[in-house]
Amino acid sequence: MSISSSVLAQLMQVLPDWRPQMFFKTSLVALSHAMEDQVLAHTDGPLIIATFQQERFYRQEAHRYRRIGEQSDQVYVLAAPETDFKHGSGLYESVAFDPNDALSQEWHLVVIGDRYANCLICRERTTLEPETLGLDMDSNRRFEGIWTFNRQASCAAAIILLDRILHYRPELTDKIAAAKARYLNNSCDLTLAIAGADESPINYPDPFVNRLVSYLQVGQYKLIKAYRAIASQEQKERLIHLMTTAIRRSLDPEEILQVAVEQLGHGLEACRCIIYRCSATDNTATISHEFLNTDIGSLLGKTWALTDNELFQQVATQLESLFVQDLSPDNQAITDAVRTMAQRHHIGSWLMVPVFYQDRFLGMIELHQCRPDHLPWTGEQISLVEAIANQVGVALIQAEAYANLEDLNEQLAALDRTRSNLVAITGHELRTPLSTIQVCLESLATEPDMSPELRQVMLNTALADAERMRKLIQDFLTLSQLESGRVEWNPEPLLIEECVELGVSNVRSRYHGSRIPNIDIQLAPDLPLVQADGEWFVEVLAKLLDNACKFTPPDGNIILVARQDQAGQITLSITDNGRGIEPNRLETVFDRFYQEEGALQRTTGGTGLGLAICRQIIQRWGGQIWAESNGKDQGSRFNFTIPIATTLPVTRVRSSSNSPRRSRRTS
Repeated sequence: MSISSSVLAQLMQVLPDWRPQMFFKTSLVALSHAMEDQVLAHTDGPLIIATFQQERFYRQEAHRYRRIGEQSDQVYVLAAPETDFKHGSGLYESVAFDPNDALSQEWHLVVIGDRYANCLICRERTTLEPETLGLDMDSNRRFEGIWTFNRQASCAAAIILLDRILHYRPELTDKIAAAKARYLNNSCDLTLAIAGADESPINYPDPFVNRLVSYLQVGQYKLIKAYRAIASQEQKERLIHLMTTAIRRSLDPEEILQVAVEQLGHGLEACRCIIYRCSATDNTATISHEFLNTDIGSLLGKTWALTDNELFQQVATQLESLFVQDLSPDNQAITDAVRTMAQRHHIGSWLMVPVFYQDRFLGMIELHQCRPDHLPWTGEQISLVEAIANQVGVALIQAEAYANLEDLNEQLAALDRTRSNLVAITGHELRTPLSTIQVCLESLATEPDMSPELRQVMLNTALADAERMRKLIQDFLTLSQLESGRVEWNPEPLLIEECVELGVSNVRSRYHGSRIPNIDIQLAPDLPLVQADGEWFVEVLAKLLDNACKFTPPDGNIILVARQDQAGQITLSITDNGRGIEPNRLETVFDRFYQEEGALQRTTGGTGLGLAICRQIIQRWGGQIWAESNGKDQGSRFNFTIPIATTLPVTRVRSSSNSPRRSRRTS
């Protein structure tokens, strides 16, 4: 049956005025070897009791105790068995105690001779200091206990250990009684020890051993300090490496920020770590990345106040980290707004580190400690967060540059498509009329006997194709002027009725002599004046009506509707029952050179610039244009908005009739 009481605790009860000190494992090894060497150097046969925590520790010193066993018949070795260590009698008595015994956490060596006595009674500290975490734990194991040459203290320790040996090996009663009679005589009277009796003049510690232990202790502290610096540097390099890996693996800023917040929260053991993007002038920010280490409330997805946060304003302005250790009501340097935020979100101490790149503020990293027993962050830890913030800043700029590069690549791809379409369309649109004009002119030049009627046909054909080429070039020039902003706009209040009439007349003149679909005009009553450039407004109407006529059979129907919408604008819609548009192409039809049938396999003429020109014009006056269609052969509808004039309404005067007409039909 194991014993749970500690030998050191029992000894401290006997010696209440003594205070244990701290030893590293290396110091205990040196002390034990010095005490064992003292035994080997003499031949007086002392009492020796050695306690090893585990059998594996005993095996490292077994050869020394075989030599010590030859020096005395009173040697006792105790260890918790792991393989073959067991009770036995030989050169020395071996005692295999229960692994659950308190001895498994202790390190003892007691030597009592005729002319000297010393003891080493220690218990291992199972609670690790923060500074030893992550280091070589064997060399930095710590023990608390006493090391003394005091004979009374050594005798007291020997009595406690001999009683513990009897508990496991009662058959040694006679041998232990003989040991007590020989070594634990009257000079070991415990009352003297309790009274703090003076040591015998000959019982003094070895000065060399004292210096050696002091040297080892100081060296171990220096080693721990060096280990701490190495561990801190390793942690910093590990986190930076993780950030670099995240940047290389993905240029997605959201992924990078999530890696940063998790690694910082874990690495610094913060209660909460948040990262958010904002500018220095923002009033609020949304928390999109958070790490929580406790059960405090989450801020993820919530709005974080910035304007009233004096700490944020200071960091964003100076671009320097800020750490506030005390946010209690006793701290008069904290404003009420900051104190209220801290209390609402259980923030005990606050670390804020800016994320910036070349003086451009990009966001903030915040670490919160919420436990009352939290330790302040050290300068090394704050430097680590600043290093990560620098990496995050670089990553965000790289992600932004990559996004801009993708946009540029898309623009270059669109430009390349435009160039290809331009070559294909202009080649087709120019080659066809030029060929016709050349044939007509060659016929007129080489056939003087051509009849006047045929000559007139040739001339009319050449003139028509020349006009077609002129319109093609005019569309190119118009779109170029609109996109470059070189167009001079002259907005004025206009009557919609007059502009619609001009647009319809323009279309009818284009199809002179050809049959076009019916155009049904439906204008809402009492429409207000609109504010636009009349010439460009008519151009939009003409092009949209011309587009509807191209893709609607002659027996089809086109409806033009104008009405005032709830947004305070006029919406015009041109609906046809022609070819229609596939739903996935409703946005593409407004691109330059877009052709529903392809650049060269189309049944209608044109450059594919008409709708692009309409979009440019409508956007200039702040309107919108969009297309609607249920699909192929389902017809289409083109809608656009135009702002209402701010001037007072005027009296409508019509040249063709004295009575207003709100709906009419033309063909």
